[in-house]
Parts: sequence; C-alpha cells; structure tokens
Amino acid sequence: MESVRAVVYLSVCLSVLTSLCQGQRSADSQLPSAPDEPVLGLTTRDLAEALQGFLDEADSRAGLSVEKKASVIPRCDVGERCAMKHGPRIGRLCDCLRGTACNTFFLRCY
Repeated sequence: MESVRAVVYLSVCLSVLTSLCQGQRSADSQLPSAPDEPVLGLTTRDLAEALQGFLDEADSRAGLSVEKKASVIPRCDVGERCAMKHGPRIGRLCDCLRGTACNTFFLRCY
C-alpha cells in the first residue's frame, strides 16, 4: 500500500515539475527558423565550405600515417629469409616471431 502511495506521489511531482519547465521556455532558446540566416556573421554555405576544407585536410593527413615507417620492421615466419649479407655486414629484412631467432649462417628464422 505504501509503495502505491509513493508511486502516485512521485508521478504527481514529476507532472508538476514538467508543466513548470514547459512554461519557462522562451523563444530565445529555440533555434532560428530560417536556414540561411547568419550565425555569428557566417552563413550556412560559409560554414559548409569551412567544414569541407577541414575534412579534406584531415583526409590528407590520414594518408601519411598509413605509409610504411622506416623504424618498423615487419615480422617473418619460421623458415623465411630474415637477413641479407652485404659484404662483412648482415642487414635485417624482417624480425623473427617470438620464440625464434635469425640464423646468421643460413640467414633464415629457425
């Protein structure tokens, strides 16, 4: 019985609060009705062009991050060639997987 009374009391309070909040709305808080009306001195077309320019710049920057970086060495599987001999030096082609190593004689992961 008390839970029903609490639910009724809560619903009455919420309905009164809702009606009070709707009464305090003003025309200033609503969005402008005209789509080409200037906002902060800029029209919708100017804002759209600025956004398009920003997105184009972001796309061009994203393409650079996809390119291969010089400091990243790719992984190679067991049995694949992992190094190359350049005279007295051995250069790395790829990094062997965890638990394997590059054999400097055969130049392959084992």
